[in-house]
Amino acid sequence: MKYALIGCGRIATNHIKAVLNNGLELVAVCDVIPEHMESLLSKHELQNDTSIKSYTDYKKLIEENQIELVGIATESGIHAEIALYCIEHGIHVIIEKPMAMSIADADRIIQLSEEKGVKVSACHQNRFNVAVQEMRKALEAGRFGKLSHGSIHVRWNRNKDYYTQAPWRGTWAQDGGALMNQCIHGIDLLRWMMGNEIEEVYGVTKQQFHSYLEAEDIGMAVVKFKNGAVATIEGTTNVYPQNLEETLYLFGENGTVKLGGKSTNNIDVWNFADETEKDQDNKGLEEQTSNVYGNGHTSLYADVIDAIQTDRSPYVDAYAGRNALELVLSIYKSQKEGKAVKLPLTDFSSTDMAGEF
Repeated sequence: MKYALIGCGRIATNHIKAVLNNGLELVAVCDVIPEHMESLLSKHELQNDTSIKSYTDYKKLIEENQIELVGIATESGIHAEIALYCIEHGIHVIIEKPMAMSIADADRIIQLSEEKGVKVSACHQNRFNVAVQEMRKALEAGRFGKLSHGSIHVRWNRNKDYYTQAPWRGTWAQDGGALMNQCIHGIDLLRWMMGNEIEEVYGVTKQQFHSYLEAEDIGMAVVKFKNGAVATIEGTTNVYPQNLEETLYLFGENGTVKLGGKSTNNIDVWNFADETEKDQDNKGLEEQTSNVYGNGHTSLYADVIDAIQTDRSPYVDAYAGRNALELVLSIYKSQKEGKAVKLPLTDFSSTDMAGEF
């Protein structure tokens, strides 16, 4: 399957690993900064492969090559624009999170992809973590019973060096803040595990230590789900001196699970009323990862390739991407209006937060 990667920054190496692990044919890479492409290709010892073309203009890349699948890993603010261009040309896409910066753009991606019969996957790769999959299996088997509540805590550190690497970071138009960039993976998991259907969100965001940004560095929220369960969200880049944890809790009538580690890759607590022998294996499970992005990109790519070949929806589809985006934007909207926000959110964008701090 002929593949191209658009955007060769910090996360791109995970996409290239997934491409190589799944045997895709890497036709081209694209970035407005040529050094990013050179550095990425040499990191994977592909710098001398003359079959891989380099472009600074993604439209030219699409026009000059027969591409079947594109990975989009640019700054967040242009994810939607590039995705829509690829979909218009009948190309399947894997979009790094967030899939868009506005509800309107997310809806356009969904609508156009359905019109064109194109597969879209939002890159929420942590759904493929071993620990997350075990939690999901238990949930789908009904082992938790009635859900009481849940929570996600993303307690990370991002210092000035991180933000100065790329001037788009922390801006409303291109990135958003801690919730939109760092915490959206955990927010995706929380919403997915707790039934997806949300009634109301109340959120507070602040900018405590990153005065050189436009957006928040701490966000907290209370979420009321339609199934009666409630949840809390805490996401921050203010933890001194380094990343502390990403933990997901789920509390049910007959079960309690806590996923931990740097990015929900360990099982810290695993208790069920109907305990089985298999449960002993899950207690203390740790999936080794080389960085906070985990190992999920390879599995996500494998799933998308299979979805294209068998003509089914990807495991993490465009609706999943929209759901995670909607929850973040509803927290932003709640902060802006100083009151709870009812879902569904029909129209809101990160740029509506301009001047908030």
